[in-house]
Parts: sequence; structure tokens; C-alpha cells
Amino acid sequence: MELVLIFLSASLVNNFVLSCFLGICPFLGVSGKIESAVSMGFAVTFVMTLTAGITWFINRYILIALGVPFLEYVSFIIVIASLVQFVEMLIRKISKPLYDSLCIYLPLITTNCAILGLALFGFLREYSFIENMVFGTGAGIGFTLALVIMAGIREELELADVPHVLRGPAISLIIAGLLALAFMGFAGLISA
Repeated sequence: MELVLIFLSASLVNNFVLSCFLGICPFLGVSGKIESAVSMGFAVTFVMTLTAGITWFINRYILIALGVPFLEYVSFIIVIASLVQFVEMLIRKISKPLYDSLCIYLPLITTNCAILGLALFGFLREYSFIENMVFGTGAGIGFTLALVIMAGIREELELADVPHVLRGPAISLIIAGLLALAFMGFAGLISA
């Protein structure tokens, strides 16, 4: 039951994008179309899940064992950058059109603060390996959920009569704020 609570907490209650405001750049940049939002969400989920596992091992068995926990930021960033390069090569090999649609946003996963936040939060919360993996997957699913919801709303807005002054980034930021308020409704349901 604890694993389910960790998953729900990471995906809904403490959603990285809408509650913690981490990963806003790809959230606003890729959420124009549902197809690209889903693809980016799956890529981020994959990277988050692997990051959760690898950084847990590095932190537990290398950094703490050697007494050099001050190197966690550097080592976590190296792990994240390596995983993103792997995902980028994989997507380029599997689907060139998908790679072209995500173009600049794939390398931006490297600098996505949500992934670094995931690695640091897992350490601060003292999760076990399995708990950290569930936390990483839940955070990735939550990121994907936020992207897809935002993309769906933005696609509908293309057909709506939005006042000229609110078109573009203004309406996107208003929607992001309203989604964040909606997700605040989950606050207090699960702690952690």
C-alpha cells in the first residue's frame, strides 16, 4: 500500500509541474499538440525512472560509501545527461518524424530541473530502491499527465474565440495557473 501512496503522491498530489513548479520549460514548450506531449512525457518518464534507480545506487554505494556526498549534484547531472543522450539516439533511430517534432526539447530534458529534483527528493526522503523507482515512475506519469492535459486544452483553444490580448503565452500561463489550482485540490490527501 505504501508504494501505491508514493506513486499517487508523485503523480497527483505533489505533481512536479503543477505543485512543485519543476519542469516548466518543456511543459509550456511541448504542450502545443497532444502527440508531441505524449511522446515527450514518455521520454521524460523513461529518463526519470532510470534516473531514480541509477542515482539511488550511485548515492548509496559510491558517494556515501566513499564519504563524498558533496559530489551528488555533479554525478546526478552526468547520469541525467547520459540517459538523455541515450533516449535521443533511441528516438532518432526508431522514429525520425517524432525526433523532428521534439527537436530542441529532447536535449532540454538534460536541463529539466524536474529530473534533478527527482534524484534529490528521493535521497532526502530516504526511499528504498523500490520506493525510489516507484517515485520516479509516478513523477514521470504525473509529468506526462500535466503535459497531456495542457496540450488538450491548448488544442481546443485554437478553435476558441480568445481575446487578442490573451492569445499565445498569456493564455497558456493562465491555463497553467488554473491547472495548478486544480491540482492543489489533491493537497492533504497524501503526505510526502
